[in-house]
Amino acid sequence: MYRSILVPLDGSTSAEQALPIARGIVSKIGAGAKLQLVLVHVPTPARYVDGVLMFDETLETEIREHEHNYLNNVIKKLALGPEVSVTAEVLSGRIGKVDEILHAHIVNTGVNLVVMATHGHGPLARFWLGSVTDKLIRQSVRPILLVPVREKTEETQDLTREEIFQHILIPLDGSAFSEQILEHVVGLGKLMKADYTLLQVVEPVVQVGYSINEEIIRLNQILREHIQTEAQKYLDSVAERLRVWSLQVRTRVIIDRHPATAILEEANRQGIDLIAMETHGRGGLTRLLIGSVADKVLRGASIPVLLHRPRSEP
Repeated sequence: MYRSILVPLDGSTSAEQALPIARGIVSKIGAGAKLQLVLVHVPTPARYVDGVLMFDETLETEIREHEHNYLNNVIKKLALGPEVSVTAEVLSGRIGKVDEILHAHIVNTGVNLVVMATHGHGPLARFWLGSVTDKLIRQSVRPILLVPVREKTEETQDLTREEIFQHILIPLDGSAFSEQILEHVVGLGKLMKADYTLLQVVEPVVQVGYSINEEIIRLNQILREHIQTEAQKYLDSVAERLRVWSLQVRTRVIIDRHPATAILEEANRQGIDLIAMETHGRGGLTRLLIGSVADKVLRGASIPVLLHRPRSEP
């Protein structure tokens, strides 16, 4: 069960788009829930003035004070009840080390879940393009819920709004590694009474020969049906394990050469509001994060994506 939720902010309304989801989670948890807001302060670089390297300490003090005031303002706007503990902290960082500062904070404070926008401005700028988010996902043993930023946002957002998940899509590949996401997403779905769809994308098998004849076509069809049947059996077995907990679980097997595209299309077809997946697996989901399926899903998703880096021993 999630108890401590971390939301990294950077002073922008873009980064604040993670807050309605974080608020929805802690509100459902209720008593004992903790929401941490953090902002990583990166010192302004020293400048040469008349050949002398100068560091403006007064400016640094003013910036830090502004950052503290900003976080305190966000807490006031959230207006969460006394049953939820909300804290804010400005962390000392360095240029190019924001991800390391955040990771250390996550480990040291016992955070259960990170909720963050996929890009923002300031120290956390270019979250998406191989920067802070990508590095943090590679390091963190905690699940990270990534919220795609809407391009057009109001200057002042309603931070009392709560977002919940009603239907969660979980891509699996038949491996114990990919199933590690279940322990993280089921707890989240239970809080929100969500339905689940388990999805396995199987790449089509083509028999290579000197020519395509009726026999080759027939063998391909038999092999395809066998693979699809085995995938369905696997998903049904996982679904039964979840249904023991009185969860509403559907299953879906898709034959497609492009797993990421199939996942996104299925999410759109079913009106999914969260995709949850491990960053590594095997088969169609091998090396998910490293320029493959998870990377493509994140780039193409218009809904939140929950990612988790699996333990080496599932």
